Amino acid sequence: MSKITIICVGKIKEKYWNDAISEYSKRLSRYCKLGIIEVADEKTPDNAPPAIEEQIKDKEGKRIIKNIDPSAFVCALAINGKKFTSESFSEFIDSQGVKGINHIQFIIGGSLGLHKSVLDLADQHISFSDMTFPHQMMRVILLEQIYRGYKIISGEPYHK
Repeated sequence: MSKITIICVGKIKEKYWNDAISEYSKRLSRYCKLGIIEVADEKTPDNAPPAIEEQIKDKEGKRIIKNIDPSAFVCALAINGKKFTSESFSEFIDSQGVKGINHIQFIIGGSLGLHKSVLDLADQHISFSDMTFPHQMMRVILLEQIYRGYKIISGEPYHK
């Protein structure tokens, strides 16, 4: 059974997001071993200058990097990354297993995004949209697409 780990910045405080995450985690347990690693986020002052924002991304990036498995295929969620359809995303997940990779890690940054050091370590940059989403919502969207991907891989019906 393949392993999927999501490394993300910040904790989810809202019950409705946690309920959705729990639901998709339960659904995914049929297809993969899922892990979610939350690293602490930094407080970002209003109107922070670029140098402060860079320091914040660097601190969060160091926390992320400590949790990257060197044997995993690492996917960073980035607005300028590769875009997939649900079908091509399922093929991407499936192709990693065919290549002998049994662990995929997805990284979701904090409110300022990911530091260059994290992006440079990633094997793949993935974008879900040109829009920016809150990291809490992005976690749910990512889990839903991973679940949809496994349904497609298994030839099971899924909502189009």
